[in-house]
Amino acid sequence: METTPALSQRIGTALARWLDSSAGDASDNDDRHIDWLRTLPFIALHLACVAVIWVGVSWVAVASAVFLYVVRMFAITGFYHRYFSHRAFRASRAVQFLFAAIGASSVQRGPLWWAAHHRNHHRHADDELDPHSPVRRGFLWSHVGWFLTPRGFRTDWSMIRDLARYPELRLLDRFDILMPVALAFALYAFGRYLSIAQPWLGTSALQLVVWGFCISTVALFHATFMINSLAHRFGTRRFGTRDDSRNNWLLALITFGEGWHNNHHRFPGAARQGLKWWEFDMTYYGLSLLSWLGLVHDLRPYPAGLRAPGRQDVGGVLP
Repeated sequence: METTPALSQRIGTALARWLDSSAGDASDNDDRHIDWLRTLPFIALHLACVAVIWVGVSWVAVASAVFLYVVRMFAITGFYHRYFSHRAFRASRAVQFLFAAIGASSVQRGPLWWAAHHRNHHRHADDELDPHSPVRRGFLWSHVGWFLTPRGFRTDWSMIRDLARYPELRLLDRFDILMPVALAFALYAFGRYLSIAQPWLGTSALQLVVWGFCISTVALFHATFMINSLAHRFGTRRFGTRDDSRNNWLLALITFGEGWHNNHHRFPGAARQGLKWWEFDMTYYGLSLLSWLGLVHDLRPYPAGLRAPGRQDVGGVLP
């Protein structure tokens, strides 16, 4: 049984880490048990979606939810994943920071944390050291449990030395609450303005927060989480990779191309994951548009020699 001072210290550390992810002792390596105190905001965000019963619905609120889902999904798939994790293309420091900030508003922590865990996933895909393999710990753990543990909350700096040199990215990683709070506040202010200036729209400050932030963010959570939990269980395997990755067209639709997961594990360093004309890859189309506009460049192609079905994967995890 914990003593009162020890319990108070643990509660205080958990509260501090809601604001500053580097607070407290970072030596806890437990990856088996959920840190319930630190997880409370994640639970609260899900519960907040129930408030839709009281705030109601309007086309503005639904449109804000859809728009923020699309923009933030692209920031996660195009930049958190294909850029920060795999360096599949190049971008200026300003563009890098812009999309890192948008991705951080998705409440999927900072870009350094995200890239470090994802690189570890590819290094140990579906073996005992994979942080979120459904083969190892089952669906629920791979979907949400793994990142709620003390080890799951930590950033493995040894995996992201190429990214850690940017102080602005370290700032987003350390204070990962900044961008979500800024987005929620902006939605509240905009909803307040609309309720006064254009009351016929039927929206309000809290309605925009519930739809544009809470519902949109929770939908974004579980769409991206399904790549970890379902794309290693259900779908087809074009390539004989060392892991159990699958291509799943439905997941590809809702995650803008991430569902072509077996293709991705075959060669992680490619900017494109949908290889066939019918393998819809919205993220790649968006990156191609940014490339045409001169905002990103040097999109790494999928090597033609690696497209033969049944071949083993060759890596491409790190830059």
